[in-house]
Amino acid sequence: MKVLVTGSAGFIGFHTVNELVEQGFEVVGLDNINDYYSPQLKYARLQEAGIEQEFIKWYKPVQSIKNPAYKFVRMNLEDKQQLFSLFHEEKFDYVINLAAQAGVRYSIENPDVYVQSNIIGYHYILEACRNFPPKHLVHASSSSVYGANAKIPFSEEDKVDSPVSLYAATKKSNELMSHTYSHLYKIPITCLRFFTVYGPWGRPDMAPMLFAKAIINNKPIKIFNNGDMERDFTYVGDIVNGLIKTVLSEINNSGLYRVVNIGNGSPINLLDFIHKLEKCIGQESIKTYMPMQPGDVPKTWASQEKLMRITDYKPNVSLEKGIENFVSWFKYYFQKEAVI
Repeated sequence: MKVLVTGSAGFIGFHTVNELVEQGFEVVGLDNINDYYSPQLKYARLQEAGIEQEFIKWYKPVQSIKNPAYKFVRMNLEDKQQLFSLFHEEKFDYVINLAAQAGVRYSIENPDVYVQSNIIGYHYILEACRNFPPKHLVHASSSSVYGANAKIPFSEEDKVDSPVSLYAATKKSNELMSHTYSHLYKIPITCLRFFTVYGPWGRPDMAPMLFAKAIINNKPIKIFNNGDMERDFTYVGDIVNGLIKTVLSEINNSGLYRVVNIGNGSPINLLDFIHKLEKCIGQESIKTYMPMQPGDVPKTWASQEKLMRITDYKPNVSLEKGIENFVSWFKYYFQKEAVI
């Protein structure tokens, strides 16, 4: 079975590729390696998977030197002709679309890139799937579509018509586009709403990396909404496990389109997360309390009922163990001054 993983130089994409290869799939990774955050971290992830930076050229597949079942191609989703050629040549059984311009706060400052990548780029993924149909397309949506939803836990049946950031608006748009393409062209599509993902090889613009780097450097950390924040922190290994189970699950029981939460199902207070991080690092943080930022929400909490009905998904990495794994990785790369 052959799987396309877009965003394969990204945090979740990197781990997804590794697990798919481990499970015996043939994998093609795609990423444009943009500079939203350090490209060197993305190149380091690729190198860890056996893709050497010196051989990466636009539109030219590179074979992993570690995993014969994995190859990588640098490409923008917006490159329609190149994307179609890739689909035509590879004939994918499954497509996992993790590529997107991420970041809630960045979307407020730089809206254009979100429309290009998240709307136009995803439109071409859908078009490619229409012309070269896979057995299943799984697309990365986000818990941000729930906006300031006051009902908890967040359920897939809740209204999501009031996004509070452009990033969230693009993800909601993706879900609507998916519904239309699935209805018109009979494409099996699942949109997975990811809740706060953390772990080794994470993004440097996300709280765990920002906090860890500041703590080790004795710099203050910014705590928004004066610390009155809760997040459904989910370990990346659990996310990948649920993602792959979803890709392989049957989707035709109740139509060809569905939206599904994937998280830990247990929100954690941000200050509790910081205290566990401090304990694992062995150093207290210098805290600067800030007001709520535009686009942020005070609490996220994923209902897991639907995903558990579809698969046997059950998150099994505790917060303590997940933070321990993250800190162990972070300290190694921080001390090496490699990429972060």
